[in-house]
Amino acid sequence: MPDDRNARGNSLAGRWLAARVGALAVCFAMLGAVPALADLRLCNKTEATVSIAIGYKASNGWTTEGWWNIPGTKCNTLIPGPLAARYYYIYAVDAKQGGEWGGKAYMCTRRKMFTILGTEDCAARGYDRTGFFEIDTQDQRSWTVQLTEPTQKGTPSQ
Repeated sequence: MPDDRNARGNSLAGRWLAARVGALAVCFAMLGAVPALADLRLCNKTEATVSIAIGYKASNGWTTEGWWNIPGTKCNTLIPGPLAARYYYIYAVDAKQGGEWGGKAYMCTRRKMFTILGTEDCAARGYDRTGFFEIDTQDQRSWTVQLTEPTQKGTPSQ
């Protein structure tokens, strides 16, 4: 006749092991469910802090936003999540040393933090008209802009 203590012990040990294996399976399943990172990021490869404004076409029209202050040799996420557009526009300025990165895509900005809808009649609406440079993300879900001196480049993020 089997000893009841051993039967109960084996049964408890078996349940304990099954619970641990089940918990590990849930943890691994949760790890697999974590979405891949996808963002529009800007890495400031200069030594100075730069202020960044971004422009993009949203569902309700052209939008500009600013400012992100990114210290030298640091990166920051400008738009979290998968990118919805192919083209984004960046304007950057180093107020202390006088440098700026701009282009021929004119959009509205202001000196204080802002979100502005529309790119027309900036001055008439009380905003500054500012030239942004274009970023072609090539329809990637994630993109990192490398802000360097004197030119800038973007690369797809994996």
